[in-house]
Amino acid sequence: MQKIVIVGGGAGGLELASQLGRKLGKKKKAEIILVDQNPSHIWKPLLHEVATGSLDTSTDGVVYHAHAARHGYRFILGRFEQLDAQRKVIRLAPTFDDRNQPLLPERELNYDMLVLGIGSVSNDFGTPGVQDHCYFLDSHAQAERFHQSLLSQFVRIDQHSGGVLKIAIVGAGATGVELSAELHHVTDLLKRYGMPNMTPQQLKVTLIEAGPRILPALPVRISDSAWRELSRMGVEVRENTRISRATDTGFVTAEDQLIEADLMIWAAGVKAPDYVKELGVFELNRANQILAKPTLQSSVDEDIYVLGDCCGFQQEDGSWVPPRAQSAHQMASQIQANIIRRLKGQAQQPFSYKDHGSLVSLSRFSTVGSLMGNLTSKSMFVEGHLARLMYISLYRMHQIAIHGWGKAALIYVAETINKVVRPKMKLH
Repeated sequence: MQKIVIVGGGAGGLELASQLGRKLGKKKKAEIILVDQNPSHIWKPLLHEVATGSLDTSTDGVVYHAHAARHGYRFILGRFEQLDAQRKVIRLAPTFDDRNQPLLPERELNYDMLVLGIGSVSNDFGTPGVQDHCYFLDSHAQAERFHQSLLSQFVRIDQHSGGVLKIAIVGAGATGVELSAELHHVTDLLKRYGMPNMTPQQLKVTLIEAGPRILPALPVRISDSAWRELSRMGVEVRENTRISRATDTGFVTAEDQLIEADLMIWAAGVKAPDYVKELGVFELNRANQILAKPTLQSSVDEDIYVLGDCCGFQQEDGSWVPPRAQSAHQMASQIQANIIRRLKGQAQQPFSYKDHGSLVSLSRFSTVGSLMGNLTSKSMFVEGHLARLMYISLYRMHQIAIHGWGKAALIYVAETINKVVRPKMKLH
């Protein structure tokens, strides 16, 4: 029986494990194993809501062990650190508990087919001070760390010093823009939860973009609409502003101007983790992504597939498939089909990325975006309630892919009830 190992339980990896588990694992046609260094999954596009406390992770989180038992695959907790492609073996680093005590030793895991969906990390471009002074939103743990610091600052402003909480965000892509809006939303909620002195007027958010406009990967009309909405909230948007270094008091621009901040977030671009290069196995592009063939097999080994943010897939027009959740979703579906075809002795099919548009949520204030960019010569601009509905539907599609229709419907009902009986933000 073939052993298929999937490294990385992000959007694409978890969807693939779920699909292969239901179609192959439950029927004993293959052994499906998912490996991740974390015990649970949160959809990465929602991490800005985890960071502000507006997302209930107890409902939206997926515990891998329990999910694996229901969907026909096996979960192994561990951090991928080495690959021996000749022996078809991956090595997992030792695992420690929260007291830094040994939990699991270094282990080796063999495979017949390997799928790498190890995601991406923020790219600080070597900017001095960023690693020491900035928060990142690459993982659930990092988002929770920022959330705790944010709550501490809220308490400081409300109970002691008064004044203004200054937050600076570098990178005006989707994460930076959505986080800016969400911060204003949760600050507005605080007066309902015992912090009457912490109001939106006590918050100053500065959104910093090196390029000429925010949301540079999206059409100008979306960028302009988001800029207007952020400005209406009171967010200071600084375009054409390059950061030279980060200090303990804020960001310093290329013009040597200090942008003061109590909390600093770096959200300026992503790359595949540096250890991908250290593996010394794959061909990589400038973003450390593993180069993939049309079938999404790696360019150097047909037994290794790549998906999601770590996959470097160049399209016919020379552009690279963008690191988005919809890309990972489409890649997971294609790899699933190709693996099943391969097991049947059939020819594998090439991957074709279909851009279904982009949506940016500005919390409860608005949602803007474009739809069906691949179906017409021009994108269809949407905003308001329709855009918000489409934005939410993207997450529902992810839930259906990993849980199936029935469980996804029950989760939706639970979320609806929770909105009534639970606080609208997490205060611990």
